[in-house]
Amino acid sequence: MHFERVVTERLTLEPIGRTVAEAIVNGDVAQVEAGDGWPHDDTCDGLRMALRLGHAPGWLVVVDGVVIGDCGVHGAPDADGRVELGYGLSAAYRGRGYGSELVRAAAQALRRQPDVRQVVARGVLRENRPSRRALERAGFRVTHEDARTVSYALD
Repeated sequence: MHFERVVTERLTLEPIGRTVAEAIVNGDVAQVEAGDGWPHDDTCDGLRMALRLGHAPGWLVVVDGVVIGDCGVHGAPDADGRVELGYGLSAAYRGRGYGSELVRAAAQALRRQPDVRQVVARGVLRENRPSRRALERAGFRVTHEDARTVSYALD
């Protein structure tokens, strides 16, 4: 997968280089202007996974030069062209519509990849209403529900 810079009305999705990803995982955010509460544990977990698997780490979510979150995929697309989206915003920046804007922009960028036919978000906790709303506002549809989680897809 290749991640290109994406600019929306309020956000910039900036590709994360391997060197920057390694620094963030090691607790060094000096190469970026980190917003309050970023990086969070999920950031480092996702970057570690990308580095371990050797795939591109994804995007930094930037507002006015400040990193407020991150976004990436859980590996390469599968044989059917499905790729799983993962994202997170620091708590200080939630509730402002950034999540919906981020999900929409990331999904559109991923869909432009020649080997991607569908973008999915699996196992979203039911109680994570902000994330679920962001997916739904970006056009994702529910594909599976159980007692704890909801999964989504965008064709």
